Amino acid sequence: MARSARTTSLARSIVWSYWWHRLLAFVLVDVLIFGALVGCFALRGAAWAAEQGLPTGSLVVRKARRPLDRITYEVPQRNGEHLTFRLSAYTREVWPLLAIVVAGEVVSLVALPFSTRRVRRKLQPLNDLALVAEELGNATSRGMEGPGDLDQDQLSNLEQAIHSASVDQPFVSTGDKDLQSIEVALNGLLKQMQEAKLQQMRFVSDASHELRTPIAVIQGYVQMLDRWGKTDEEVLDESIAALKAESEHMQELVEQLLFLARGDSGRNTLQRERFNLAEAMQEVWEESRMIDDAHVYTYDVPGSDASDSAFELTGDPGMIKQVARILVQNAAAYAPEGTQIALSVRADDAGVVLRVQDEGIGISEEDAAHIFERFYRADEARDRREGGTGLGLSIAKWIVDAHGGSIDVLSREGVGTRFTVRFPR
Repeated sequence: MARSARTTSLARSIVWSYWWHRLLAFVLVDVLIFGALVGCFALRGAAWAAEQGLPTGSLVVRKARRPLDRITYEVPQRNGEHLTFRLSAYTREVWPLLAIVVAGEVVSLVALPFSTRRVRRKLQPLNDLALVAEELGNATSRGMEGPGDLDQDQLSNLEQAIHSASVDQPFVSTGDKDLQSIEVALNGLLKQMQEAKLQQMRFVSDASHELRTPIAVIQGYVQMLDRWGKTDEEVLDESIAALKAESEHMQELVEQLLFLARGDSGRNTLQRERFNLAEAMQEVWEESRMIDDAHVYTYDVPGSDASDSAFELTGDPGMIKQVARILVQNAAAYAPEGTQIALSVRADDAGVVLRVQDEGIGISEEDAAHIFERFYRADEARDRREGGTGLGLSIAKWIVDAHGGSIDVLSREGVGTRFTVRFPR
């Protein structure tokens, strides 16, 4: 009972610490989204005023019963009166997206405390080790020999080594051969904790940076509009197009972040059913040809019979088609126009395999080892120009792993890249 209570208390403290960090991150995201929403609202009001030949208005905060009614955009008219636009009316167009974001944040915060059991399982080996060390200390204080005939000096050395170690410096060493097995276990556990901490810090940092970039672009165009866009229609059109593109990019990024967050917390559910992978891939091939005429798309199935039952498997057809779309979009982004993108499906006794191969620029061996990491970019500038978020391949890998499959990449710089995805039956 004492062992369970001790582990549960520590696990609960860790979970609530993560809860507060996640709450602060969500508040920051909501503030940024609200700022972008107000900026777009002001731009739409300015554009309307310009179309009507009226002077540019201004944002005004007035008293109102509803919070969103307080923020208005007022355009002066020729008769001396003002035409007022309310932010609440503008948000009706984007309310479904805002509701999805807020709902995702609420679900994430509500679900996090229920992960205490999972954290407790992760901490159980360390708790067991601490209990063994405590029993050894009690046995020695009673004049008894503990397991392995460890004496008081050895226990003191082990205790000091554990106290000097940390997640930032994950290494325990006493120099005692009798304690090597314990040191190996401790060092492995500390290394895992360090990797988890670094991965989380990197993910939070990258996500903040990715969200900050479109906000900075929006602010830049708003300032340009404020200086020159009131009278220059060309600047106005360019600014509106850029703001639209950045808002769409932000929406895509938020949706992908929510998908990965739900996956990490175990809230992404697979709608499993029996379906034909060859037929699903044929649909992806047909839609790719329709929306992208800059590349030559081919599709290959043995025997030219996509309805063969050998290609059937049990899984979520929507998510698996999403994997194929991500791989095709990735190939199209880095393959020169006029080159071939080949899709194929194969079946064997172990499972069903889909491949996407391009004749693009390829990936170096060093970069290929990291392409499934979140926000990793082999070429920062090129990927941003193509509009990527750095999360597509991470999402694809999560879906494949959730189906018990595997995804591999074979690439040569200047030759092309081939992704191979295998799903078990």
